Amino acid sequence: TDPSLRPSPEVLRRASGGPSGLWPHGISGDLPIVLVRIDAAEDQEIVRQLLRAHEYWRLKQLAVDLVIVNEEGASYAQELQGAVETLVRASQSKLGHEEHQPHGGVFILCGDRLSPGDRLLLQTAARAVLLSRHGTLAEQVTRVERAEAVPSVPAVRRARTRPAQEAPPPQPDLEFFNGLGGFAADGREYVTVLGEGQWTPAPWVNVVANPSFGFQVSESGGGYTWSVNSRENQLTPWSNDPVCDPPGDTLYIRDEESGELWGPTALPIREEASTYLVRHGQGYSRFEHTSHGIALDLLQLVPPEDPVKILRLVIENRSGRARRLSVTAYVEWVLGASRSVSSPHVVTEIDAGSGALLARNPWNGEFAGRVAFADLGGRQTAWTGDRTEFLGRNGTLDRPAALERGTALSGRVGAGLDPCGALQAAVELRPGGRAIVVFLLGQAATVEEVRVLVTRYRAADLDAVLRVVTTRWDDILGAVQVKTPERSMDLLLNRWLLYQTLACRVWARSAFYQAGGAYGFRDQLQDVMALAVSEREVAREHLLRAASRQFVEGDVQHWWHPPSGRGTRTRISDDLVWLPYATIHYLDVTNDPGLLDEVVPFLQGPALAAGQGEAYFEPGVARERATFFEHCARALDRSLRVGSHGLPLMGTGDWNDGMNRVGHEGAGESVWLGWFLYATLREFARLAELRGEHQRADAWQQHGDALQAALEREAWDGDWYRRAYFDD
Repeated sequence: TDPSLRPSPEVLRRASGGPSGLWPHGISGDLPIVLVRIDAAEDQEIVRQLLRAHEYWRLKQLAVDLVIVNEEGASYAQELQGAVETLVRASQSKLGHEEHQPHGGVFILCGDRLSPGDRLLLQTAARAVLLSRHGTLAEQVTRVERAEAVPSVPAVRRARTRPAQEAPPPQPDLEFFNGLGGFAADGREYVTVLGEGQWTPAPWVNVVANPSFGFQVSESGGGYTWSVNSRENQLTPWSNDPVCDPPGDTLYIRDEESGELWGPTALPIREEASTYLVRHGQGYSRFEHTSHGIALDLLQLVPPEDPVKILRLVIENRSGRARRLSVTAYVEWVLGASRSVSSPHVVTEIDAGSGALLARNPWNGEFAGRVAFADLGGRQTAWTGDRTEFLGRNGTLDRPAALERGTALSGRVGAGLDPCGALQAAVELRPGGRAIVVFLLGQAATVEEVRVLVTRYRAADLDAVLRVVTTRWDDILGAVQVKTPERSMDLLLNRWLLYQTLACRVWARSAFYQAGGAYGFRDQLQDVMALAVSEREVAREHLLRAASRQFVEGDVQHWWHPPSGRGTRTRISDDLVWLPYATIHYLDVTNDPGLLDEVVPFLQGPALAAGQGEAYFEPGVARERATFFEHCARALDRSLRVGSHGLPLMGTGDWNDGMNRVGHEGAGESVWLGWFLYATLREFARLAELRGEHQRADAWQQHGDALQAALEREAWDGDWYRRAYFDD
């Protein structure tokens, strides 16, 4: 973001609130804002020019909101207000409050009706702030361009020398080796070996997480980090780029004598002459790389509970001579769902109490108060929060300008920057010497919590932390062991499939191709069924969580974002049946009937209107509460409606989301849902009998019998079962 037309860093640093503060003015806050203040009728030309610019942006599909603040004092005639409104009506742009404008609208606000807080919010939200008395649009932009035209000192472009060939590490003994990787340590690790010219066909990713924090990392070092919600609160950018696979954070090694630059991972700087050995394990990943006479061993992990990513870099000097190096940790801040949206609002600072680099985004909704941090184990002697300084204008991660030049980082932090976090420490090694550098990246609710975390992990025994992580995963994954005639199946079933179910699906709710962040009603219920033996409490906790996303009427949120609970209310039909179905499985495995008596509140919110397929909103918690059994029963009762063939109504989907138009008019029927509902009703009727719910048990049993007959009569065509009936 170009800060030249924005307010001063001092003003931006005072920002508070978020998009919701603009809603009373009809402004969503979702689009970039250009703000112009006008206080004299003779300065209308800049408004006319901006309206023409807005028309051009609309033609080019560039969504921008233009906000015009009339600073003329209150008067009876309101001549300036009338003149501005006339200009807008004469243009092709529409007033924002007249109709919804997906490509941006025009908003006219009276300055004397804006509170000081509203003024500050508008200024800090805007990407450009213009004042009519400062001249035309061209004059104001040209003035800024002239101020920026001072030539900068060009970066020293050092010739990239091919490092001397290092002896390749011994080839590990791998099961099912495919030329690039295979399983090691009885399936506990997947090891990738990248020699000269070798790349995996797509990023091979490990999702490392605890219940509220995590990261994903590929064999090349690419990936991103999140806290609480892997979509809405990304700390670093999620790329979904299988070609470039850019890292959201990385470590650089620089030889301070030769200027050579490299790192422990294959990206962003790939050295073809040396091998990269990558180990993905349960709860950690490890990278080994030797070049320039320096052996690097990078461990990445997340502790079982704390919201911090730990990178431990072991540096060993094998060159036979003393070496003077620097280690630079680089983070590209997001603090939101999209860097392009959030970066203008990110504010960085150095914490006086800990020396860590802190970052906040007051525009980040429910996460606005949280504090992200980066720390180089307390060893940082230089830093910057300015991405343009570190990478250079139009710079790239493989040739960061600051490291190419070799000049000291400026220490610049604050508001109005293109935000990043770069921390640097010096390392001097005698021949055979060894050094350890620890990089911490995380987020906490308060600065005080940040200081506790930074202090704890600066001093922590990281080998002990790794043992805790691996022991925990061994306990979970070792609860059930499978031995079959097919070794490859054993490797997947005994470690990796269950690991991915918990780490990737339940905790992270993210992967390379989707940073979802939300809980899906059916999705995670299906997932926790696999955990009923090995992680019973996780399964139980999620069953109760899912029940709490049910409306009083019995339907549920199809998906929702934690922690706010914003999500979609839909007409998708199978969601309702998954709660009782997963409950039956859980009870069969655990013999925990006490679950059925847990009391859980319902949700309340506007019902879907006729013809409305879904609605996205944040529901409230209803006063009505009921047992978990009642939640399941109410979901089943709402599933009993049938169509003209006696089969369940499909609604806008029945597990196959691609069939969302089969029954959206309310008459389509699902054969698959008939099978699913029949199996669930039969089992839940038995539970109802045991609880003395005889009337419900009879109704469910009778409906199941009718379903069975309808499925055979209306769905079987003599050779196959039909899949569904359309509305017509």
